[in-house]
Amino acid sequence: MSAFAAPIAEQIWDMKYRLKDADGMPLDATLDDTWDRIAGALAAPETDPSAWTPSFRAALQDFRFLPAGRIVAGAGTDRSVTLFNCFVMGTIEDSMSGIFAALREAALTLQQGGGIGYDFSTIRPKGAGVHGVAADASGPLSFMDVWDAMCRTIMSAGSRRGAMMATLRCDHPDVLDFVAAKSDPARLRMFNLSVLVTDPFMEAVAADADWPLVFGGVIHKTLRARELWDAIMRATYDYAEPGVIFIDRINAANNLSYVETIAATNPCGEQPLPPYGACLLGSLNLARLVEGPFTDAAAIPDGALDELTATAIRMMDNVVDASRFPLEAQAEEARAKRRIGLGVTGVADALAMCGLTYGRPEAATAMAGWLERIANASYATSARLAEEKGAFPLCDVDAVMAAPMVGRLSAETQALVREHGLRNALLTSIAPTGTISLLAGNVSSGIEPIFAQEYTRKVLQPDGSRTEEVVRDYAVALWRELRGDAPLPDAFVTVADLTPADHVRMQAAAQDWIDSSISKTINVPEDIGFESFKDVYLEAWQTGCKGCTTYRPNAVTGSVLSAEPKADMPSAGAEVVRLFDPLDRPQQLTGETYKIKWPASEHALYITINDIELDGQRRPFEIFVNSKNMEHFAWTVALTRMISAVFRRGGDVSFVVEELKAVFDPRGGAWVQGKYVPSILAAIGGVIERHMIATGFLSGEGLGLKTDPADTRTGGRAVGATCPNCGSPDIHMAEGCATCGNCGFSKCG
Repeated sequence: MSAFAAPIAEQIWDMKYRLKDADGMPLDATLDDTWDRIAGALAAPETDPSAWTPSFRAALQDFRFLPAGRIVAGAGTDRSVTLFNCFVMGTIEDSMSGIFAALREAALTLQQGGGIGYDFSTIRPKGAGVHGVAADASGPLSFMDVWDAMCRTIMSAGSRRGAMMATLRCDHPDVLDFVAAKSDPARLRMFNLSVLVTDPFMEAVAADADWPLVFGGVIHKTLRARELWDAIMRATYDYAEPGVIFIDRINAANNLSYVETIAATNPCGEQPLPPYGACLLGSLNLARLVEGPFTDAAAIPDGALDELTATAIRMMDNVVDASRFPLEAQAEEARAKRRIGLGVTGVADALAMCGLTYGRPEAATAMAGWLERIANASYATSARLAEEKGAFPLCDVDAVMAAPMVGRLSAETQALVREHGLRNALLTSIAPTGTISLLAGNVSSGIEPIFAQEYTRKVLQPDGSRTEEVVRDYAVALWRELRGDAPLPDAFVTVADLTPADHVRMQAAAQDWIDSSISKTINVPEDIGFESFKDVYLEAWQTGCKGCTTYRPNAVTGSVLSAEPKADMPSAGAEVVRLFDPLDRPQQLTGETYKIKWPASEHALYITINDIELDGQRRPFEIFVNSKNMEHFAWTVALTRMISAVFRRGGDVSFVVEELKAVFDPRGGAWVQGKYVPSILAAIGGVIERHMIATGFLSGEGLGLKTDPADTRTGGRAVGATCPNCGSPDIHMAEGCATCGNCGFSKCG
């Protein structure tokens, strides 16, 4: 019997988490091998690893404890990768050398697979004087553009898409430009944006008072606080960004407020972190812990939850010692505080299995009860680890005991903390779990509601045929297994059934027992009024949330879920086939060869384009560029490989034409057949275009996509109707991340 609940889970394991050698041959023969690898790696820091490996292995069995993707993919591989998902980078010094030193650190961190967060509030505003060079500053947004370009470059060198968060204080003089930045869908696509909102600002909004924009102690401008608030709200209403982070609340609630000040978060917002802080993540799968599902006695046993929590905390604490770090400053910060972020997933499924309706007060109360249990077990375990192995180096027991979270714990847990201190400064967080949740059988993600009870996924097979696979939510599949075709209980609500207030109620209830923060998306209907939309953020503020992220379908970012192509997308003459994985090459292909005689070159170029036929439609599969001129050899080989790789990924690849046609040679172009062509690469683009028109893939000259559809997204928010990984329209927003139901892609996964 397969360890996987559905084919999509096995495909995700094979594609993202299965250990393979450099040639792609599997080293993890089965999922059990993956669990063994992780358990052994995380037990290695123990004095007696063999004593702990079995319990670590048992926690992983049946997807009960789900370490974050970086751990699943990297633990026990001896590869130069970090097991920490995300980092907040160092404070950016307001100087050219400081800015580009920070850029270098960001590149090194992204290269090892870590997402990053930055506060750009330390950079002087646009137009401010720059002493010594008689120039005006270009402002933080201009440098964010540089970061954005760097992240795209790093992304192109690896398989994991870069993820970055940029924050700016609500009193920075450039905050209005920052708020409006994502109105341009082509700008800052690698960033999520959030405004750092302070308590005085919220008070000024309530009082309709003036609000000064200040840098370096100098007031640059004064405006009404409500004017800025409305600008933030209008931006996120229109194009889903920026998010809002209640930064004073975060710092006041921080267990480490006595040694650090937080000004940024990781890309999805669940980990507010100090400079060089790192987030280490894992989730308890509550859906796997429910006993007696769909009966009056359905419940999560306290003992099972306590035991699994204790094991998970110990495993995650060991990751701090087992992991590599891109920068030494990150290693020092992690080891000085040993913060971890244990969270949950499968909450909505667990609630439905217990007969509770997500979003209702009784469901919020039940979830809060589970999280309270987890918080107490986490802190108690960390205190016992401190007794056994030592408290985190910067632990001040009196200061820790004064932290709001510690004050809410049970008397028994507080006594343990007071006696031994803590091994880990912070312990809980609720992170995005999109891909990991699919791996675990499509359990509901994090504390999000069930997105869809089931959907049909089309899978393209290596021989070009397509099969259909029904992907069911975990709890729905369990109901069908136990009750057959009986109607689903009323507790099975999905995101479409919920009001914004339902979402906020659940987030606020969870935040009471989470010492870091929560990644959650509050999906709102497209027709929600602007005033009602603003009320969502005020409700989040008033109920104690540390931040708020909403998603409303709109003209700039597209729909949450759409199966229809955008109206302005050019027709390719037939359905464009979306690929799950690159196709295997058939033994025989047909194509055409074209000759280009470039005036500046002695020898002609010969362009061969081979096609594959799928569903009666020819589409380009590979390209070869050949010439006797050895001057062209290196770049023609590179072009052959890169364009062929793009063709094989599927989707509408016509953007290749426009990208090549836009290349200008600084030495000048040439007249070819009475038409000026700006470069030899543009000439190749023209050949590809003519071939696509001849085969019916394009309906006419100039009708190819202007940009790569895989790039039509804004820092993790879904843009347009298709997944940037596989082209599927089954893309939706959850936990601040674009998540694909077809291939499991998640920006933060």
